[in-house]
Amino acid sequence: MQRFVSIFMVLTLLAGAALVRGCAVYDVAVEERNAGDWANDEKITFQIKEQFLKSDLISYMDIDAASYLGQVYIIGEYESRSQVTEAVKIAEGIAGVRTVTTYMLPKRANDHCGTTDNLEIYTRVKHKLISDKDIWSTNIDVKTVQCNVVLLGIVGSTSEMAKAIAYASTVPGVRKVKSYLKVK
Repeated sequence: MQRFVSIFMVLTLLAGAALVRGCAVYDVAVEERNAGDWANDEKITFQIKEQFLKSDLISYMDIDAASYLGQVYIIGEYESRSQVTEAVKIAEGIAGVRTVTTYMLPKRANDHCGTTDNLEIYTRVKHKLISDKDIWSTNIDVKTVQCNVVLLGIVGSTSEMAKAIAYASTVPGVRKVKSYLKVK
């Protein structure tokens, strides 16, 4: 089963890569990072996720990674601290990674926040961001873990950052908002 999930995830990544190539020009055009920094971060993120897929210890569906100017963020849930240690070790081993920050929560057996809840929260936060014409919503990544929202990215102003945090905070069902947004 693990092998099937791994193969499925690789195919999903490849399909996503084709879609990303089409969106890459737009992303770079509105991105706060220059094209070279953006490309380096995309490469770092891809290499980390590729190593996550190869790891027998990490559940790819539970742990995600993103890079911004070489600052890597690892976000998700873990069953054992050794999974967190392994994820950090993988990230630190990738060329170009300057620092690694984690937002990892222990899995909760009877948590009332499930995948559907996280997807609904993600969708509502992204909708609010997209609806605001003063925010470059493509510069803000939204991750949800146990109904907690994690905001990542580089925005153009403190106003954009404040609005994004406020929007995420007002979505029903959100337990907590953690912002790793940076202003360029």
